[in-house]
Amino acid sequence: MNESNKKNVLLEVTSLAMKISRKYVTPYSHPKSPQKYTQSQLLTILILRAYLKTTYRGIIEIIETSDQLQKRLLLKRLPSYSTLKHFADRSHVLEIIDKMSADIIQQFAPDAEEATLDSTGMETSSMSAHYRTRSGKARKKYVKLSLCVLVGSMFPAGLVVSWGPYNDKREARPLLAKTKTVTQPQRLFADKGYDAEWVHEFCREDWNVESWIPPAVHRDDGGVNGHYRSQMTEEKLKEKGYGKRWIVESFMSGLKRTTGSALCARTEKSLFTEAGLRVLAYALRR
Repeated sequence: MNESNKKNVLLEVTSLAMKISRKYVTPYSHPKSPQKYTQSQLLTILILRAYLKTTYRGIIEIIETSDQLQKRLLLKRLPSYSTLKHFADRSHVLEIIDKMSADIIQQFAPDAEEATLDSTGMETSSMSAHYRTRSGKARKKYVKLSLCVLVGSMFPAGLVVSWGPYNDKREARPLLAKTKTVTQPQRLFADKGYDAEWVHEFCREDWNVESWIPPAVHRDDGGVNGHYRSQMTEEKLKEKGYGKRWIVESFMSGLKRTTGSALCARTEKSLFTEAGLRVLAYALRR
């Protein structure tokens, strides 16, 4: 991709973020606000910061050098980096991310037939997971993104941000509940980390979605307990298209290649917010 195409993508992300965010934030946080910048402008700048893998100071410097970005943002003056930080810390950004992601699904993928679950880790320092493994250093804690991704469009339909490492089933309930409010696929695929009878019960009985998850066998005789778990044979999984589960891994790979795998923030709230914004930025880019 040449520089012109890169700039066009960035401008399109900016325009779409401004358009959608206006639906879910008021222009100003308080009637007596100085009204120098709208909340939509500040939120869009945070999305650009996540997309470009930069700092609060860095994104302001980038916007300062781009008349086109300032025009798309409708800026009359540049906010300070501290204004962005305060806005990110005090606002319910993760809730707004959920609403904007749902809006994207409704506009561009309202009739998705299949979805898939998985999780990935985002580093909280510049030391990569690969380097930790090669150097023998333990990976004790990371920001965990649990995602539901639609198979056809590769849009994220559900997002839960937490600390890892933990078993995927810990985030499965809120992730499924969020996704249920956004889309109604026919089938849902997930790996063995989500194998549990209650996951099948939620999907099939509460959500009316076929769940297809390979069972984790723990019995000596190789048997599988549970009404739904016992139906998860290799033949049935293949017949139902379980191979499409890799779509979520492709999404996560693209997310990290585009927005990076190491977060810049330091506090828990800021880390979680930045991770969520990266998912939204990547979805807007798609």
